[in-house]
Amino acid sequence: MEMHQIRYFLAVCEDLNFTRAAERCNVAQPSLTRAIKLLEEELGGVLFHRERSNTHLSELGRMVKPHLEQVYAQAEAAKRQAFDFAKLKKTALKLGVMCTIQPDELVDLVSGLQARHPGIELEIVDASAADLENRLINGQLEVAIYCIPGREPDERLHYMPLFREPFMIVVSPDHPLALQESIAPRDLTGDRYLNRINCEFYRYAGALWRENGFEGCETVYRSERDDWILSMIAAGLGFGFMPKSCARHPMVVACPMVDPEIWREVNLVTVRGRPYSPAVGALVHEAMRAQWLGQPALALDLEKERQKAEDLA
Repeated sequence: MEMHQIRYFLAVCEDLNFTRAAERCNVAQPSLTRAIKLLEEELGGVLFHRERSNTHLSELGRMVKPHLEQVYAQAEAAKRQAFDFAKLKKTALKLGVMCTIQPDELVDLVSGLQARHPGIELEIVDASAADLENRLINGQLEVAIYCIPGREPDERLHYMPLFREPFMIVVSPDHPLALQESIAPRDLTGDRYLNRINCEFYRYAGALWRENGFEGCETVYRSERDDWILSMIAAGLGFGFMPKSCARHPMVVACPMVDPEIWREVNLVTVRGRPYSPAVGALVHEAMRAQWLGQPALALDLEKERQKAEDLA
């Protein structure tokens, strides 16, 4: 059963005249008649009785008409939805975002996407970096923003760097180390630690600390929420370890960490070689236009360096 056969059948149902139905469908009458004949053969009976000037539906025609109307309406709705999807009208897009990225860092991206592509209905999925990576690979997400430290990039994925920022040691203003210009891990041996459960650098940083003279501390509090950790730090309950953009609280001091310094590079990640929707293309374009920590996307600088190298070659 072909869609044009259904369309021709419904046109004849409306006009009860093969000639006018053919004109409505912009086809020659023999073509319309032949298509309906094929449909009758497939359905196993006559759909119309043609008695001189009296063309009317057969019993079979009356029986199948509502079903074919539904099929045709659903097909047309699917075509309209596909057209809107391609033209970014009423298009749903899920963006995975690592839960340790502050909402402020997404404002420029989201506002740009809304201004230039108002038909995209953006849903932000908040999760850990490992969870986002699994969802990408399994096809549950098309695009995500995250970083995973301490390992080689997954060859199945494409990474577009957005921004880099240092990790800080965060303490209360009356902490003994609050006035230091920088803090090394060994300075924190024996101190009280407030653990950010979702920190993507937790295990990676711990190994580096131990390699650089850190001999351990007492974990006194754990939370998935950075705002709770910051409140506990402000109350003098211990120190925290977090990216600079997360250490925003009027009653804490964020000190640069040294020996070693630890930075995170946050990327826009897609699956390499997998065709993605026009909405993802629009988001990638906006991510390149957006400001990240007050700076252009790192990918822009890398592209400029690549082009400069090609010009000099």
